[in-house]
Amino acid sequence: MKIISHRGNLNGSSTDLENHPTYIQAAIEAGYEVEVDVWYIDTKFVLGHDNPQYEVGKKWLKELPLWCHAKNESALCEMLKEHIHCFWHENDRFTLTSKGIPWCFPNNYQKNGITVSLGIKENNFSHDILGVCTDYPLTYLAK
Repeated sequence: MKIISHRGNLNGSSTDLENHPTYIQAAIEAGYEVEVDVWYIDTKFVLGHDNPQYEVGKKWLKELPLWCHAKNESALCEMLKEHIHCFWHENDRFTLTSKGIPWCFPNNYQKNGITVSLGIKENNFSHDILGVCTDYPLTYLAK
């Protein structure tokens, strides 16, 4: 099962560091893929959850093991054009990433999909899922 770091978190939410490129890099170096929040503003890719904060390059988004959550329509369109692994969702039960993988809204499950579980490890995944995106990847045995 894939364990994906939510915004670079490894052992709980750290809102001051989430989506910061060095924080994300540390999660990748620890062996995890990472979900990041991406905006496209004035021809630039920018990371940040509620607001664009940290400018990053297209190459950075393409080459790292990232699951890019488009935060505005421009980000989605530009990432699709650049073949960056991405998805868009609001309150849907699930959406499909640009690679055709179901990305589920928290505590929803789809066969061969990624579910978002922001709490400490759930031991009762009785669904045939591909993986989980969490703020607590260190609590999971598998990477």
